[in-house]
Amino acid sequence: MPSPIRRLPDSELALMQIIWQLDSPVSRTDIESALAGRRPLAATTILTFLSRLCDKGFLAVERHGKTNVYTPLVSQKDYLASESRDMLDRLFGGSLTAFAASLVDAGISRRELDALRAMLEEDRL
Repeated sequence: MPSPIRRLPDSELALMQIIWQLDSPVSRTDIESALAGRRPLAATTILTFLSRLCDKGFLAVERHGKTNVYTPLVSQKDYLASESRDMLDRLFGGSLTAFAASLVDAGISRRELDALRAMLEEDRL
């Protein structure tokens, strides 16, 4: 059984989502460029988050000349699967039926429901 993936704080998760979107490996300046239009962070803050993500086993760091570059060690797919299972267990006692009922209560659209049904019928869930 694979070891569980640690849950990330929102700030670190936001950085990982950017890293997952970019071509690996990425540098701090790559991340700064991606953040520019959204939520700019100081270079030192980005470096702190990157260091934490390395310590937690989410990123590997290598030196390329004078620049550190970072490569994800945890895929977005694996992280999302882990978080989904954790949320299902914590909020719905592991019951997929209770989760589906809450989606209906939250106003899931007919289009979303049809897409979910198609995934079930195609055995993609």
